[in-house]
Amino acid sequence: MSQATETLGVRTTPHIRVVGAVSAAHFVSHYYILLLAPLLPFVRADLGISYTEIGLALAVFNTVSAVLQAPAGFLVDKIGARIPLIGGLLLGAFPFLVVGLTDSYWMLVAMFAIAGIGNAVYHPADYALLSQHVPAERIGPAFSFHTFAGMAGSAAAPPTLLMMQSVWGWRGAFIGASILGFAVALTLIAIHGQAEGRAAPRAKPDDGPAGWRLLMTPAILLNLVFFVLLAIMSGGIYNYSVAALGALYATPVAAANAALTGNLVLSSLGVLAGGLLVTRTTRHGLVAGLGLFAIALFTALIAEVDLGSLGLIAAMTAAGFCSGVIMPSRDMIVREITPPGSFGKVFGFVTTGFNIGGIIAPLIFGAIMDHGSPRLVFLGVAAGSLIAIVTVATRRRPG
Repeated sequence: MSQATETLGVRTTPHIRVVGAVSAAHFVSHYYILLLAPLLPFVRADLGISYTEIGLALAVFNTVSAVLQAPAGFLVDKIGARIPLIGGLLLGAFPFLVVGLTDSYWMLVAMFAIAGIGNAVYHPADYALLSQHVPAERIGPAFSFHTFAGMAGSAAAPPTLLMMQSVWGWRGAFIGASILGFAVALTLIAIHGQAEGRAAPRAKPDDGPAGWRLLMTPAILLNLVFFVLLAIMSGGIYNYSVAALGALYATPVAAANAALTGNLVLSSLGVLAGGLLVTRTTRHGLVAGLGLFAIALFTALIAEVDLGSLGLIAAMTAAGFCSGVIMPSRDMIVREITPPGSFGKVFGFVTTGFNIGGIIAPLIFGAIMDHGSPRLVFLGVAAGSLIAIVTVATRRRPG
């Protein structure tokens, strides 16, 4: 069952508006995660800094976000998700405005640290709002649209940022990106600003030691591992598949990139298909398990057989579709084991796995490539898929 309604105007605002607002925030969060990547050459040349120095800014952003995401979840459960989400958007947008108006490397690092604070809020606040305000029979599609919006933010960032850079320079692109965050924050305020005081009391959250004991239960910890494994698998495919295919089969770069693009595009479509699927079954662990098995099968096939360009594209595309399909089921599994009053902290905690996996994946797959074993990139992803199947077997509600 979902938590009691918090102050968000659900009595007068259809749940679709909540889904739209939360998905817009998720779009912004993914947009900001990729903000520096396409602008990196311009920032580096203008500030006269090294790639390592730029990497420090990104490392600070991810570290701050990883450390604060679970505490942000506790805050969401304590005071509600609306104010933290608006605050997160503002804390994400303001630093990039400052970066665009200044000319200091250390200011860049400091502002990325502040942006990391804002980034820590999105997952716990988003999932709490969706779980509280969307009817149970529609929560699966809501989760899938939320995930799809994040993917759309990632896809939109490079072309739009480069377009702004071509007109206003990289600083103008940073300022333009900040305006996006401010606009979504103002939209949230406008949509829900008249709704204060009209909602029923929320379920009392388990704060302090009791809340942390909840997070340390086997069901929650296994879901954290699940998210870590998914992030490692994605990191292997997204960042190393092109290089690994070239080293393994001498696959042309164009063909390898086409296969990766197919994987990414079909993953997005798979998320929408998965949202429809979860409305037709309650066996979300089975759906996730079958999808993970299919990913293992396709990636192992790529590792062991030279499929040629067309076969490779087909296998990578199929694996991408399966990875998308399991995402709504992934979210439903977490929701079903979360007690009332704890959506923020639980989703905040388990989605920290994305950050952990993002740190681990380059270490694993970079070492594999450095040791001349490109086949292990795909076998490693397959192994991660099979291990992840075990983690989705936990279905009991924590005590």
